[in-house]
Amino acid sequence: MITVKLVGGAKKSFSTEKLELEKSNITITELLDALLERKPDDSPKLDTENILIAVNGVDSSALDGKSTVIKNDDVVSIIPVIHGGASKKLLCKIASKQIQVVQIKGKSDIDVKFLDNLREKFPKIQLQAVSSKFVLNDSHLKKILSLSLESQKNDVLLSNKLETDILMRFAISKQISTAIISAGIKPKTDFLLIAIGSKANLDSLYKELSEYAIPLFSKSNEAFLKKSFNISKKQLDSVYSKNALEDILVEKAAVLL
Repeated sequence: MITVKLVGGAKKSFSTEKLELEKSNITITELLDALLERKPDDSPKLDTENILIAVNGVDSSALDGKSTVIKNDDVVSIIPVIHGGASKKLLCKIASKQIQVVQIKGKSDIDVKFLDNLREKFPKIQLQAVSSKFVLNDSHLKKILSLSLESQKNDVLLSNKLETDILMRFAISKQISTAIISAGIKPKTDFLLIAIGSKANLDSLYKELSEYAIPLFSKSNEAFLKKSFNISKKQLDSVYSKNALEDILVEKAAVLL
């Protein structure tokens, strides 16, 4: 049996604080499917894309994300995350550069032409799109951008353009074509739009993008990144760090030259 504790708005979806399921050895994805089957039709929607899920008090993002297996007698807590407008964009300054990052929901009609059109419309902004799957979190994002900007400063970019260098480092590839194919913008795939420019121009860009924007870093990409870059548990255990995966990814990106 699995005990599910419902917190905040999740209680309204089921009209209770706790549910018990006669199941075991199922993934979080399967658990959510089972819960949605039990949700009353007339109750508020449970937004499964904007919730934190803890298994026995441990955030599932620190485990195997939605692939985490839930066993008999486990206690699962479901906590909705309320996102304000600011959570749909990240603003920071790195190496004196003003940077804005927005996550865009993938759609069938959004492809590389979407990026080309934005570059044409906002010629004073440097733009690059990176598949959301290749970005672990905001700290990983900022460290890769720092690497690229430092490389530009020292005239050791992997390519002749800063934007391409950024994509190659997230893809951890010395080949531009490989980086574009693996980590570049694709239809129906969420991506991060990284923009470098003045605050006024970045504000104008966000107004253009606001209808496509979704909350940043709402999904865990740990399992995907480990598999994509062949990062084993042994490698992770050998790194003394609060976030070993992040450090390994940044190190791989730093030694591409």
